Amino acid sequence: QVHLVESGGGLVQPGGSLRLSCTASGVTLDYYTIGWFRQAPGKEREGVGYMGSIGNSIHYADFVKGRFTISRDNAKNTVFLQMNSLEPEDTGVYYCAADPSEDNARMGSCSSWGQGTQVTVSS
Repeated sequence: QVHLVESGGGLVQPGGSLRLSCTASGVTLDYYTIGWFRQAPGKEREGVGYMGSIGNSIHYADFVKGRFTISRDNAKNTVFLQMNSLEPEDTGVYYCAADPSEDNARMGSCSSWGQGTQVTVSS
């Protein structure tokens, strides 16, 4: 079973940056697609982006393109979400999720989810 732990959330001013980490235990993430999702208060969860198991397949939601970057450190069994030029609309709980299927990750139907980390963008 994949156990995922997110970290790196916090309070940041508009225009600032944060880097979220998603560290896995129990399995090697090399074989999993990792997705990042977020849920703002009162809104449904939405996909931010995902990285395929091979690492050369990376996709982002239109609203984060050019601002967010997903990367992977296989040696640390960790996937990162670098978030730049943050906006108040980016506020929410951010989750990472893993699934062997890229299709499942793209649809938000991952088999394993982290507990989430809060990101608040406010002046």
